[in-house]
Amino acid sequence: MRPRRVVPERSVLGPVDLAAEALAGMLQRPGRSLLTMLGTVLGVGAFVAVLGLTSTATGQIGARFDALRNTTVVVNDAGTSREPGPVGFPSDADARITALNGATSAGVWWMVPLRRPIIGATATVTAGSHANAGDVPVLAASPGLFAVTAPAMRSGTLFNRSHEHRRAQVAVLGAAAARQLGIAQLNAQPAVFINGLPFTIVGIIDDVARVPDLLMGITVPRSTAERLFPPPDPGSRPAQMVIQTERGAAQLVARQAPVALRPDAPARLRAVPPPDPRSLRDEVDTDLAGLFLALAGISLVIGAVGIANTTLVAVLERVQEIGLRRSLGARPRHVAVQFLTESTALGLLGGLIGTAAGVGAVLAVAIVRQWTAILEPAAVLPGPVIGALVGMVAGAYPAIRAARIEPLEALRR
Repeated sequence: MRPRRVVPERSVLGPVDLAAEALAGMLQRPGRSLLTMLGTVLGVGAFVAVLGLTSTATGQIGARFDALRNTTVVVNDAGTSREPGPVGFPSDADARITALNGATSAGVWWMVPLRRPIIGATATVTAGSHANAGDVPVLAASPGLFAVTAPAMRSGTLFNRSHEHRRAQVAVLGAAAARQLGIAQLNAQPAVFINGLPFTIVGIIDDVARVPDLLMGITVPRSTAERLFPPPDPGSRPAQMVIQTERGAAQLVARQAPVALRPDAPARLRAVPPPDPRSLRDEVDTDLAGLFLALAGISLVIGAVGIANTTLVAVLERVQEIGLRRSLGARPRHVAVQFLTESTALGLLGGLIGTAAGVGAVLAVAIVRQWTAILEPAAVLPGPVIGALVGMVAGAYPAIRAARIEPLEALRR
């Protein structure tokens, strides 16, 4: 009778044992494991933070950009001085435009051409004196312009339709003009003299939402400028009207404005609707996102190199352990899977911590800046997966090298 053949028991490395061995390997040197995860933490954190901050900033910038650009229509006077009227806009231009559907406010303005201007806070200022602020621009504006520009007042008030109707000699100073003229308060009812003509200052503007020229100059009522000063030169900057519209109505108002203002000669006025800002904004966002994602990619590469180096060093330090495992029945694939699991786990933990850090950074910036945080799932959820993939790729070579160690050679060391 033949002796019974004994079949050796097959070596098996179960998932529970694999997880326990990988955890023991990582906890064997916790300081090294933490430093190994640092690169992945930085890379994944930068990845999540960049995408989150880009989306958040885009939302804020886009809202402000659209609110100003997409609701502003500019109508230029394209005529010449040979046509009737000093400017191409009728005296009731503001009312004609605000009657259009979608237009909320409108105002006309132009630069007043002055020959050898003498401007000062007193009547004694001469052309050659240091007090002459002749370089300060003088603007003519209809009262509706202030509704469009929404000025922030330092002191005083703005001229209104009553001043316009009476052709009153009043003026509103911009912050820069008031500083140059040395006028800070209106308690003493100061005046500004333009070529010897007195204008009572009724207000000083600190800031505007549109038409920043108002901050640099002296603004007088349109009717007053037409009575006292010459019309704009044909070769100079033409008179223009600035119109504020409701969202989505800018294109319609731009088409209707020339006819509403000058039905007798609509070709004299040229309306400029706001450009579509989405393409430019998308290009800027793409460039910024590409730049920051490149930086995040560099951080991930650094993290992958760190994991690879640490795992390779761990393989070299644990050669005898690997030889003992092989001699007790562990197969090459078991050793490779163990080290690959360790590196993947390190990458996964780094990805989780980095994702949390990136989300925290986005929320902190949004709170400080009083923004609305925008975190897209496509930017947050892949973070741990990216970390795990980085750890897996980084640990592939050390795992293969560990699997090729022969048990006899390892035990001889």
